[in-house]
Amino acid sequence: MARFKILGSCSGTEPMIDRHHTSIVLEENGRNYFFDAGENAVHTAHTQGIDLTRTRAIFISHSHYDHIGGLMGIFWTMRKLCHLRKTNLADGEVKLFLPETKVWDHIFEVLKHTEGGFKQPFDILVDTPKLGTFYEDENVELTAYESHHLPLSGDGSIRSFSYRIKMRDKTAVFSGDIKDMDDLTETVGEGCDLLLCETGHHEVKAVCEFAESHHVKQLVFVHHGREILENRPSVQEAVDRCKIPVKLAFDGMDIEL
Repeated sequence: MARFKILGSCSGTEPMIDRHHTSIVLEENGRNYFFDAGENAVHTAHTQGIDLTRTRAIFISHSHYDHIGGLMGIFWTMRKLCHLRKTNLADGEVKLFLPETKVWDHIFEVLKHTEGGFKQPFDILVDTPKLGTFYEDENVELTAYESHHLPLSGDGSIRSFSYRIKMRDKTAVFSGDIKDMDDLTETVGEGCDLLLCETGHHEVKAVCEFAESHHVKQLVFVHHGREILENRPSVQEAVDRCKIPVKLAFDGMDIEL
C-alpha cells in the first residue's frame, strides 16, 4: 500500500507553530519520492521514521522558496546518515527534477562549502521535468503538466508544473501551485484516486466543486493559505458540503492508497 506523508502543509507564510512550508513524501515498496521540499521537510521526515537513505527521486513543482527551502537540508542529511551508518543510499544515487536547474547549481555551491566539501558517496542526477511521462520505475510513473503559476522563462522554458502519479492500480495528482483550477483539467483527466491540491491561492469552495465534477475520489488540501489558516469555521462548512471525502492536511498526516 502506498503512503503519502505530509511533511509541510502551509504556503509561504511567516513561521507558524506546527506548520511548515509545502513538502510531501510518497513511500512505495521501500522507496521514497519527495514532492517539493519546504524548509522543514527533512526534520519532519527523519523524526517521523522516514529512512532518507531509501530516497530515489525528488520532484519540485517550481523554485519558489516555500517549495525548495529544505532541499539543501535533505541532501546534507542524506550525506550525514550515509557517513554515520557507513553505508550508501539504497540505489547509490538520487534523481532531482526541478524546472530551473540553475537553482540547484547555486544550492550545490553552498553545500560544497560545508564540512568535507560535501563529498558524498552517492550521485545526484539533476534534470528538468518534461511534458508528458518523464519518469518511470517499478513503483511509480510520473507525468508532468504545465502550470501557469509562473510565466515562461526568457528562453520559453516552463517554470511551474503539476504532476500525475501512477502507482500500480492507484493514481494521485499533486497540483503544485496553479494559476486557476483550469490548470488541473488535463492533469486530473478522467479522474484520480487522490488530489493533493493547493489552496494558498484559491477558494476552498472552488476546489471542492472542481474535484466533484472531475471524478476525484479523495481530496486533500495542502499548501494552506489564509483562508484555511485563519477562517476554519467557514472552510469547514464548505468542506462539509463537498460530496466527496475531503481532508485538511497537517504536518505529519499519513494518507494511504
